[in-house]
Amino acid sequence: MAGRNNRRNRRGRHRGLWIGVSVGLVVVVAVAAAAAVRFKPWTEEFRHHGLKITAAPAPVAPSPQVAAASPNAPEPSSQGLTSALAPVIASPDLGAFSGVVTDAATGAALWSSGQDKPVIPASTTKILTSAAALLVLPADHRVTTRVVAAPEENELVLIGGGDPTLTANPDGKGYYPDGPKLSDLVSRIRATGRTFGSIVVDNSAYTGPTQAPGWDPADIAGGSWAPIEPVMLEGGRLGSAEYAPRTPTPALDVGRRLAQQLGMDPAKVHVGKAPADATPVAQVQSAPLWERLTQMMTDSDDVVAESIGREVAAATGAQPSFAGAAQAVLTALNAAGFDTSGVVLHDTSGLSTDDRIPARLLNKIIAEAAAGPQGAGQNTTESATVGATSASTGNPLAPLLDYLPVGAGTGSLAYRYTTPRDKVAAGWVRAKTGTLSVSSALAGYVLDDDGRVLTFALMSNGGSTDPSRLALDAVVATLRNCGCS
Repeated sequence: MAGRNNRRNRRGRHRGLWIGVSVGLVVVVAVAAAAAVRFKPWTEEFRHHGLKITAAPAPVAPSPQVAAASPNAPEPSSQGLTSALAPVIASPDLGAFSGVVTDAATGAALWSSGQDKPVIPASTTKILTSAAALLVLPADHRVTTRVVAAPEENELVLIGGGDPTLTANPDGKGYYPDGPKLSDLVSRIRATGRTFGSIVVDNSAYTGPTQAPGWDPADIAGGSWAPIEPVMLEGGRLGSAEYAPRTPTPALDVGRRLAQQLGMDPAKVHVGKAPADATPVAQVQSAPLWERLTQMMTDSDDVVAESIGREVAAATGAQPSFAGAAQAVLTALNAAGFDTSGVVLHDTSGLSTDDRIPARLLNKIIAEAAAGPQGAGQNTTESATVGATSASTGNPLAPLLDYLPVGAGTGSLAYRYTTPRDKVAAGWVRAKTGTLSVSSALAGYVLDDDGRVLTFALMSNGGSTDPSRLALDAVVATLRNCGCS
């Protein structure tokens, strides 16, 4: 499995871009696409294949035009859509291709091919993780990092609670905008007036291996992931760039940095367990779940995905491990009525090449998120905002639509839909990307030329990464350009 190298820092390159949603009616934004360039692999999931990386084009200020999809838009037909798609789905660049397209207003499948076949999903797996989290956790759920003191000893214990977003930056501005600050822990510890001689790092909030089957250890240095432990600085990054190399000892590194900031010897930090009678000293909390889900989905953050998977596990009584989190996600989806037959999960991020998901399930989750409070076809013009969507609409999955990247605008879709062939979809498509050396996928929704919302899941296995992603974008551009009544 190829390493994920030579990828670029995406942060700070784009001005704010908003696409709202309503239940069943997707509110879309027409935006100016980024400067037209030949597709370059800048997205989070790119696995380097010797392609030359050039400078990113300058950001373009979007001009939002928000409007609900018309409830009277012509209904697309299966025949019309199949005819429109025929030329693009015949592309050999798609490799082993499967997918499904659904009319969001009716829930009817308009086109499908191999939609029940389990294939390598890559990071579209995060759709399952996000859906499960929305089903079992409150939108404002936070995880806590605690510091306690061992009785009758001058020893601090740092207890990881499942937050990889802490920052030790002196200005408090870390990679994750609202991540908790190590300096807050330091000031609260100092406020006790006590002095300490050593620090224990307690990782017992997580169990099992720190990497999943199908993960490539070379990707730690490549900047894709750090061993999954319950406390990290900047997602385990050793620098400020998105793809800075990651540390192989993320939790221990937090303890050492805490020791440094307290004026202690970092050599006196070791991994252990908090005693049952330890006394509380200080704590900090993560950003709310909805904000972390947005980061996970928009930027396809694998470490955040694994931590949220374990939150789902903890909320449902499952083991906080790779296997436990994967099973907890499937259990939550099964309880909500989703058919997870054929699904094989070894993680909750999609990094594993051993994962398998059929296009049918990915599309069904998106379609249900776009449906009204009583299910597909129940339209309303009530607008929604991130973090409040489910409360205002009664559909717990509706916020998922707000978390998806925008074509030619944000996150892992920022520099897609910029070629002359596919820029027609820029600003009109929101989708979760999925890219490994053996898989390319897209799952999301788009407004067609008649003003009808189409949901889709498109999966390509076995093709070359760059061509297969261009071919998938061409399929979505065809959906956007289709007046297929």
